[in-house]
Amino acid sequence: MVRLITHNLLACHVKRCTTNNFPLQLKDVQLALREAEFNADFLRGFMPRLEWTALVQAACQVGDDSLPLEAPEMVDDEFLKNLHHVLLEIHIEEGAMVCPNCQHVYPISNGIPNMLLAENEIG
Repeated sequence: MVRLITHNLLACHVKRCTTNNFPLQLKDVQLALREAEFNADFLRGFMPRLEWTALVQAACQVGDDSLPLEAPEMVDDEFLKNLHHVLLEIHIEEGAMVCPNCQHVYPISNGIPNMLLAENEIG
């Protein structure tokens, strides 16, 4: 399933698409919300690995504006709950991820992203 925690790790891998290929832009998404067990320690540990600006942009693209524009230095329970919701409870069921550089479209169907490339796109 595509969640924003996964989306935050994905970049375009089309041959010669090596700049401005992250983050993939979310288009025409259909969402499902699924509760997930809250784990504050996991979130605190995972925060340094996040590309924060990309996460905030992706959250806004799916209609969630609960995260601050910059990662806070001090985190409280409300912030962690918002982060938990954005990263782990928003599921993208249908739609597409589009490379901002080469415009390659990675479709999402039944919650699964198709990241496969045609033979001529492999570098």
